[in-house]
Amino acid sequence: MILETERAAVCAYARRMVGDGLVVGTSGNVSVRAGDLVAVTPTGVPYSSMNPADVAVVDLGGQVVDGSLKPTSELPMHLSVYWDVRDPDREPVTAVVHTHSPHATAVSTLVREVPPVHYILATIGPSVRVARYATYGTPELAAAVLEALEGRRGCLMANHGTLTYGDGLEAAYHRAQQLEWACRVWLLAQSAGRPSLLPPPEVANVVERLRGYGQNGPN
Repeated sequence: MILETERAAVCAYARRMVGDGLVVGTSGNVSVRAGDLVAVTPTGVPYSSMNPADVAVVDLGGQVVDGSLKPTSELPMHLSVYWDVRDPDREPVTAVVHTHSPHATAVSTLVREVPPVHYILATIGPSVRVARYATYGTPELAAAVLEALEGRRGCLMANHGTLTYGDGLEAAYHRAQQLEWACRVWLLAQSAGRPSLLPPPEVANVVERLRGYGQNGPN
């Protein structure tokens, strides 16, 4: 079985999405790129019963090269990210996570950008855009997402959910979690009053500081 490790990771993170409340049922999807191949969740298969052999493997043109099940209906969106997205810090784009997380989806119906209520949003970029609405699984949605992702590592999709990417599923999934958390914080604050927001210069400052964050950074 080709891409055995990647298919197992897709299964694990798909189940994790359910456990963390980022999706319900068979909604959302996960993919990992290895060279010119992509392992991606199949369409309409419950994540609780999915096994690595159920995960479809496609080439970058969308043709199935291994697996008996159809890939997710959002395959055009995943492939467009692998083809066209250039990370602002040159981080390789090797994993994509798409969720229907409730707080982020709610925010996608209210604003055109996620309000900068917390600096953690800078892990996505200088702002987090909301892609214009388009029907799921269509080239129009893929195009809208690419537009919203320009210079960013994630976005919301109007009346739909979120998409984040990274170098590996851990990075992409972490961003999806942080985006959902920030959206929840804004909704809670908004329900209680008028939240104060970070000014653009401070967001830009945090974006710059995050370039050196972690054990290999200066602080």
